[in-house]
Amino acid sequence: MRDRWLNPPEWVEWVDEPVPGYPKRPVPRDQKTANALKKRTLTNLYNARPQWLADAHQTIDAAVAAAYGWSADISDDDTLRELLALNRG
Repeated sequence: MRDRWLNPPEWVEWVDEPVPGYPKRPVPRDQKTANALKKRTLTNLYNARPQWLADAHQTIDAAVAAAYGWSADISDDDTLRELLALNRG
């Protein structure tokens, strides 16, 4: 989801790197999209915190809590306390 926001398919073309084994990289389709893409940073995304991003994080947090056997509404402080206890053994 973040990658699609950072590099909208209609704005970029994915091209091969000249070195084999490296992943493709996004290249802006034109100068207008190149200028727009400069504003599409993770910092700007997380500062804006759109609802779809908040929802995705909530889903991930609930899945992680379930994997540890914790309540989905565990607080950040309780999560840190539980992780510290697990790491202490």
